Amino acid sequence: MGGFFAVASKESCVMDLFFGTDYHSHLGTKRGGMAVYGKKGFDRAIHNIQNSPFRTKFEWDVEELEGNLGIGCISDFEPQPLLVHSHLGSFAVTTVGRINNVDELVKECFEFGHTHFLEMSGGNINPTEITAALINQKGSIAEGLANVQEKVDGSMTVIVLTPEGIYASRDRLGRTPVIIGKKEGAFCASFESFAYLNLGYQDYKELGPGEIVYMTPESVETVKEPGEEMKICSFLWVYYGYPTSTYEGVNVEKMRYECGRMLAKRDDAQPDSVAGVPDSGVPHAIGYANESGIPYERPFIKYTPTWPRSFMPANQSQRNLIAKMKLIPVHELIKDKKLLLIDDSIVRGTQLGETTEFLYDSGAEEVHIRTACPPLLYGCKYLNFSRSSSEMDLITRRIIQRREGEVTPELLEDYANPDSENYKAMVEEIRKELNFTSLKFHRLDDMVEAIGISPCKLCTYCWNGKE
Repeated sequence: MGGFFAVASKESCVMDLFFGTDYHSHLGTKRGGMAVYGKKGFDRAIHNIQNSPFRTKFEWDVEELEGNLGIGCISDFEPQPLLVHSHLGSFAVTTVGRINNVDELVKECFEFGHTHFLEMSGGNINPTEITAALINQKGSIAEGLANVQEKVDGSMTVIVLTPEGIYASRDRLGRTPVIIGKKEGAFCASFESFAYLNLGYQDYKELGPGEIVYMTPESVETVKEPGEEMKICSFLWVYYGYPTSTYEGVNVEKMRYECGRMLAKRDDAQPDSVAGVPDSGVPHAIGYANESGIPYERPFIKYTPTWPRSFMPANQSQRNLIAKMKLIPVHELIKDKKLLLIDDSIVRGTQLGETTEFLYDSGAEEVHIRTACPPLLYGCKYLNFSRSSSEMDLITRRIIQRREGEVTPELLEDYANPDSENYKAMVEEIRKELNFTSLKFHRLDDMVEAIGISPCKLCTYCWNGKE
């Protein structure tokens, strides 16, 4: 997905920028970058962070970078931030989101007079450069950011660094968050609300959907008012968000406890213990254990010193290997036990199936699986939260196609209904294919209730296909 951090300070911004950006490392592991503006003008550093943490790669750059204004990012795909010189002046830009209408926008840029694109990433045009080109179509950066919101099919949150200040533009429907922090002599803008707390900032405001602000060391000015419609990504609470973050007033860890509690209320399993798949499955399991009274235990431990989150590598076989290697079994808590395991979701099913197998190999008598969200039926088309190249990568869609042949929107709607016979048959086939003793998914209505904000403000597309 990716994350960002920005600082406008009366003093040097570099250390705040360094640590604030580092606090977004859970959101991606391909590229990291920082850009600052100071007496020497713009300066920038970008590094590959696939094999080494952000903090390690950038600790030497901290000694070289100078400035009181800066932006930083963790990117899952493209090198960022980009430095741009145009009729609007010089600026640095970083983005989080996804552009679905790339070809259409590139054609429009060429027709508008844009001559070429330089930043190629994996053979594709860097979407951050497309965003910069859309900004440059207008007479000011604020107008250009509004142009991005209007023309991008998908979602694009944008941070722009100028010599005078920083623009923060939340995507049109607020699918990803932008939170402003404040301390004496400085403001910051962050994806994650916790990223600035240890740096001395306090909560100042959360941008509304489509809101654009201009941030200086002295003030934060709204240059485009927020829209009324919001579709924030529900998966932020289920999986992506860091436990200490809060979005729209709802803390991630607290939501996950509530999610687990509601799972337990609908369950009748009688395992010996409850466990969560590290890391995001753990708080869901704690909530389940607290509600059910079944002991919470850790039958396997994540080896945290070296293994990153398993979804990070681009290669599926590498992801599967890491998922296996990073979890160390505790045989004394597994042998002859009935285990209930909670994961945040089931995407392809490969990793959870292999986890179940090693529990059986370690002597488990039963392995019951519960997931903290409903079955994923649609690939996300708004954020890069999955590397799946096809919806057929989803275990649900493969099973539905085997059962039905031709898959129609009407069929998918029925399979998304937890009270339908098709839904029950799909869940049973997943259970058999992955060799679980039993399998239950969280209901969408319960998950939405666990989040606790108005359902019309939540994006639930990946579960029910509704935009």
